[in-house]
Formats: sequence, structure tokens, C-alpha cells
Amino acid sequence: MAVPKRKVTGAKRGMRRSHDSLRGETYIEDKDSGELRRPHHIDLKTGKYRGRQVLEPQDD
Repeated sequence: MAVPKRKVTGAKRGMRRSHDSLRGETYIEDKDSGELRRPHHIDLKTGKYRGRQVLEPQDD
């Protein structure tokens, strides 16, 4: 069984865990509708993605 030769320092442990932190979700304002949406996602209200009609628009 492998056993570490020395204790892992706090700096090395922190570097390994640097990507484990939680971030808030990012939203951008849509150019066409002005509504907030996630980047690189389809605008579900209009059904557009990057200026192209991908889905049928929802009527609320």
C-alpha cells in the first residue's frame, strides 16, 4: 500500500482544491429580447440561439 513520504503542505493541498470552490451562476443580457439568460444556452422565450431560430417560441 502506498504511503506518502512527507505531509502534503497546505499550499499544495490548496492548489489541488482550487477548482472545487462554488461560483454563482453567470447570466448575460440577451441582445434581442433584453432578458437575462445563461451564456451558450438557447433563449427559451424566443427559441433563438446565436441569432438563429432553433426552437418554436413559447407563448406565455
